[in-house]
Amino acid sequence: MSHKNHHQPLIIEITVISAQGLKKKTSSIFSNKIRPFVELTTVPPYKPINGDNACQVYNSTVYDEGGVNPTWGDKFRIPVDPTFFTNKFASIYLQIYTKRLMAGQVQLGWCQIPSSDIIGGYHPVGTVRYLSYRLRAKDGYRGHGVVNVAVKLESQKGVPDSSGPTSASQEKAFQTTALGIPVTLFGDYPTHHQHVSWTTIGC
Repeated sequence: MSHKNHHQPLIIEITVISAQGLKKKTSSIFSNKIRPFVELTTVPPYKPINGDNACQVYNSTVYDEGGVNPTWGDKFRIPVDPTFFTNKFASIYLQIYTKRLMAGQVQLGWCQIPSSDIIGGYHPVGTVRYLSYRLRAKDGYRGHGVVNVAVKLESQKGVPDSSGPTSASQEKAFQTTALGIPVTLFGDYPTHHQHVSWTTIGC
């Protein structure tokens, strides 16, 4: 029975808060308004997911008010295997699309949330981290806009231990934001992040 519990999935809670500076694609004779929504998966956007029964796709609501600075506030609970946190390339992949009335959906940008961003440092279970990521274009080069999310690990069973006492200065550090920029299209992610204060953002 203990062996069975060891393989129970962990739950990552991700709140998609907002985005800023999205860039419009080619204009349409029907509508030039951006109607953005977010898609979350554990599979990179440059790899096909058709036929992958293990892949779950999570979609936010469509921001029908339109505009390049949308807000959502949608919350998702994503189960992952404990090995997610022992694989240095493991990430949650976030893509932003605009929904068109006649031409389907068009990708506006994407980024990845590395597992190290979710549990990095002295973070007790239930700690919410506010993270901002620059978006990448479909080809992996720097795109337009920034997306803001909040992440929380609901359980740490099976997660590598970052044990140690949490001081007042460390607790204050939980309020900082990691600004991450994917490096390439092939699974790499930044080895360091610029930390900036983001105390005014709520979820």
